[in-house]
Amino acid sequence: MRNPAIRMALLIILGVAGLIAYASLFTVHQTQQAVVLRFGAVQEVNTDPGLYMKAPFIDVVLPVEKRLLDLDIPAQTVLSSDRQNLEVDAFARYRITNALRFYQTVNNQANANARLQSFVNAAMRNVLANASFPEIIRTSRVELMERIAATVNRQASDLGIEVVDVRLTRVDLPTANSEAVFRRMQTEREREAADLRAQGAQRANAIRARADRDVVVLLAEATRTSEELRGAGDADRIRILADAYGRDPDFFGFYRSMQAYELALSSENGSRTQLVISPDSDFFRYFASPAGRDAAERDRRLPAPSPGPLTSAPAQQPAGVAAQ
Repeated sequence: MRNPAIRMALLIILGVAGLIAYASLFTVHQTQQAVVLRFGAVQEVNTDPGLYMKAPFIDVVLPVEKRLLDLDIPAQTVLSSDRQNLEVDAFARYRITNALRFYQTVNNQANANARLQSFVNAAMRNVLANASFPEIIRTSRVELMERIAATVNRQASDLGIEVVDVRLTRVDLPTANSEAVFRRMQTEREREAADLRAQGAQRANAIRARADRDVVVLLAEATRTSEELRGAGDADRIRILADAYGRDPDFFGFYRSMQAYELALSSENGSRTQLVISPDSDFFRYFASPAGRDAAERDRRLPAPSPGPLTSAPAQQPAGVAAQ
C-alpha cells in the first residue's frame, strides 16, 4: 500500500465508482413524478417520492409536476346568442395525472399550455355562443363555467391532464360598445331627469297658481270686509252728524266752519297754496260774529239802545277780514 501508483489507482477507482453511483441514482420529490427515458424511449414512470436507480450515462430522467398548474388565457372576443361581442378573460387550473401519456402527447409543459389554451378558447366560444349577455354576466355564469370546464376536461384527458377548474375573470363589452352603452344610459338618465324637472315645474306652477288665486280671494274678501266696515262707519258718522245737526244747527255750522278754517289755513303739511277770497265771502261768516253772519245782520237791524249817562257807543267792528 506504500506504492504511490497503487494508491493513485485506488483513488481513481473510487472516484469512478462514486461518479457511476451518482449517475445511477436520482430522487423524486413529493411535488413531482419522473419519467425515465433511454434513447428517447420510456423505461419507467416513478410517481412516488423516493430514491431510484437508472442506467448511468444512458437513461435520462424527465421530471413532471404533480401540483396544480395555472394557465392564464389571453382576452378574446366571443359572440353571444343575442349578437353581443364580448371580451372575455379566463384562467384554468389543471394537474398532470398520467405522466407517460403527457410525455407521449405534449412532451413538456409549454406544449401542454398551448394545447389547453386552444381547448379553452374553443369551449368558451361554443358554450357562450348559446347564452345571452345577461346569462353570461349575471344569471348563469357559474353553470357556463362548469360546462366549459367539463368540455375542456374531456379533451384534455387524452393528454394525461385533468382540468380542475375554468373561471371567467372578466366578461365585458368592447370599448366602443361600452362607450355607446354609457352614452345611451347617460341619455336615458338625462331624459328621466328632464321629465322629473318638468313634473316638478308643473307642480310648482300649479301650487303657485293656487297660492296666487288664494291671495286674490283673500284680498278680495279683505277689501269687501274693509269696504263694508268703512261704509258702516261712514253711515254711523253721517247719522251722528245728522243727529248733531238736528239738535243744534247753529253749533253744528260753527263746528264745521272751524274744521274748514283749520284745514284751509293750516301750514303743517308744508303747503304753500294761496287763497284769494273776498272778505264778504260766506266762508268768513264766523269771523264777524261767533253766531255767524246771519245773527250779526239780525243784531244790526235791531234799534240801538239810547245811550245812558254811563254808557258809551260800542266800538265799530270791522266788516270782514281778508285772508291769504
